[in-house]
Amino acid sequence: MGTPLELNRSDWQPGNAPKEITMKTAYELAMERLNKSAPVTKTSAAQKKKLAGLDSKYAAKIAEREIALNDEVVRAAAAGEFEKMEQFQQQLVNERKTIQAELEEKKDQIRGGSKQ
Repeated sequence: MGTPLELNRSDWQPGNAPKEITMKTAYELAMERLNKSAPVTKTSAAQKKKLAGLDSKYAAKIAEREIALNDEVVRAAAAGEFEKMEQFQQQLVNERKTIQAELEEKKDQIRGGSKQ
C-alpha cells in the first residue's frame, strides 16, 4: 500500500484503509502534560467521609459567624452607624476567607498533599 495519494479504488477496502492521523487539541495536550507532572489520585471512601465531615463543620462555622456579624450589621444600620456597618461586613468577608483557607488546608492534609 502506498501513500493516500497513490491509492486507487481497489486499495480502499474496509480492512486495509490507511489509518488517519488526528491532531490533538491544545486542551488534550495540556491534560497529558498535567497528568505527567501531577497525576490524579483517587480518594478513598474514608477520606471522602472525612472531607464531607470537614465541609459540614466549616459550613457551620461560617454560618455561625454570618449570623453573629449580620446581627451587628443590622444593629449598626439601625443606629445609623454606617462606618461600623461596613466594618462588620468587611470583617465577615475576611473571616469567611480565613475559614475557607483553613478548610482547604485541612482537606489537603487529608488527601495526603502538603501545601506548606
